[in-house]
Parts: sequence; C-alpha cells; structure tokens
Amino acid sequence: MLYIDADNSIYGRLSSYVAKTLLSGEEVVIVNANNVVITGSRKWIIEHFKTERDVGSVRMGPYYPRTPNSILRRSIGQMLPKKKTKGKEALARCVVYAGKPAAFKDVAFTKVEKAQNNKMSGYLTLREVSSILGYKVK
Repeated sequence: MLYIDADNSIYGRLSSYVAKTLLSGEEVVIVNANNVVITGSRKWIIEHFKTERDVGSVRMGPYYPRTPNSILRRSIGQMLPKKKTKGKEALARCVVYAGKPAAFKDVAFTKVEKAQNNKMSGYLTLREVSSILGYKVK
C-alpha cells in the first residue's frame, strides 16, 4: 500500500502518477487533497472548472464534484480505462482524503518528487477552486 501526501503537488502530474501506480496493482491512499496545486492563470483555471461543472443538466448529468478529494479522484479516474474491468478495479483501490485523518497519524507518507510545485506564483489550490465552485470549506 502506498501512502501519498499531496501537499503542494501539481494536479495533473500527481493524477497521472497515481493512475499508473493503480494500474500496476498497488493500493493508494492520498491525504491533503485540499493543498493540491493547479498551475496556470487564475482566470483560466476558474473558467475551466466552471464550464466543467455547468455541462449537462440537473436530471441527466454529468455531475461534476465540488469537494477537493472528489475532484482529485475524478481526475485520476479519467486517466484510467474505466470501461474495462482493470480500470474499475484500479479506481476502487484509490482512496483520497481532503485533509489528514487521525487514523493515519503514525503512517509515513511519501511525496511524489516529479509532481512537486516549484512555482512561486500563478497557481490555485483545490481548496480555493472548491470554494469558487460552491463548496463550503470548513
């Protein structure tokens, strides 16, 4: 089982790394999804996520998540072959938490070095995106 601390990790790079790991057969637990970073201009990021949310209708979907952990899990799922059994089983082995639960207090977490953010500006966190989408952040 792989435990990943997603604090200050880039959204797409972390998602692709986790998707590949899941396809290899490992179980993955990700904490601190609130602090995952989306790089780019603030205006473009907000427009992108709002248009994703507004696609479809209330009755028919698709339903786009608003919580940080659900947004990250969906992006991982979109990188898996979800129509095949191996993709469905892989996504079932992925658990994402918005913060760090007390149950994982003594667990040693790893950081994905390839996905770490080194930019000083020009990014938003999933917590900020979620609050813009209408999620009441605690």
